[in-house]
Amino acid sequence: MGNIMTCCVCPRASPELDQHQGSVCPCGSEIYKAAAGDMIAGVSVAAAVEPGEVTFEAGEGLHVHHICEREMPEDIPLESNSSDHPKASTIFLRKSQTDVQEKRKSNYTKHVSSERFTQQYSSCSTIFLDDSTASQPHLTMTLKSVTLAIYYHIKQRDADRSLGIFDERLHPLTREEVLEEYFKYDPEHKFIFRFVRTVFKAIRLTAEFAIVSLIYIERLVSYADIDICPTNWKRIVLGAILLASKVWSDMAVWNADYCKLFENITVEEMNELERQFLKLINYNIGITGSVYSRFYFDLRSLAHDNGLYLPVYLLDRERAWKLEAFSRMEQYKVFYSAAKNRSLSAGDLFHLQRAKAILF
Repeated sequence: MGNIMTCCVCPRASPELDQHQGSVCPCGSEIYKAAAGDMIAGVSVAAAVEPGEVTFEAGEGLHVHHICEREMPEDIPLESNSSDHPKASTIFLRKSQTDVQEKRKSNYTKHVSSERFTQQYSSCSTIFLDDSTASQPHLTMTLKSVTLAIYYHIKQRDADRSLGIFDERLHPLTREEVLEEYFKYDPEHKFIFRFVRTVFKAIRLTAEFAIVSLIYIERLVSYADIDICPTNWKRIVLGAILLASKVWSDMAVWNADYCKLFENITVEEMNELERQFLKLINYNIGITGSVYSRFYFDLRSLAHDNGLYLPVYLLDRERAWKLEAFSRMEQYKVFYSAAKNRSLSAGDLFHLQRAKAILF
């Protein structure tokens, strides 16, 4: 994944979507149904975070800090923010513990095992692995885990603090009138999953973007001091996905492509959503590998606590070779990003071709 930041206001379709010939975006009814989940009222609060300032340095003339290099807000302790510090506990995992403990207590009282009877465990002589790794997460399981994290953000929220830019009552995604009654109930996990899955399927995003989006969501919640409510969760999630797809993709999808998924949102509104999201997180779009890994493994823990499992397989020689090949491919992705203008050595080309041969 690259680190290219783009701002797209052109009403045309992006070249990334054009290059997939014969594929079309899902019909309007599908995405509208996914966007028609339950909602709850949120209170508008005025909040703004000033961007980093332009500084002059002696001997260097005008120097503008890159958005990834801007200083953290002084009133936000780095160690307590999971989106910036890998040792801090993720918010969604803390919020989920209440439900997990209640489930375990209920299962203990009813003498029901919380583990699946077919669950297999590794030993000294055998190792069981699933098909999900930090560099190649399983898409469906990752989307279920990320949407479950969002669900717990909503269910275990402290209040209904919100901002007008994210309030769906002020900025509806569809032209259909939504009754006020829907804003009084928390959305179910399946509605959140359906919404996110439809967006990912239409934009053709991989599982890594879901994890990055969740990191941006928790960063927004921490920096802007707001809660995720059923009235604002769709626009918050949409803004996070939009930002993740632009920052961490070599060929970012344009804002106009997102507008095609919703019948009542314009390119200008998507641009404003992107600007406000960036401003509220203090233009801090950088994510370290340790923070990403922390979220990945916490999502796996969340899935396990809620009975979500992937099939496991015995680690044999062939699967070990494939894991090694995946690791090599990821290393060369980073290598290509850092040295696009340099030619590869014969050894580099040999190892890359060998990895491709094992995988494909």
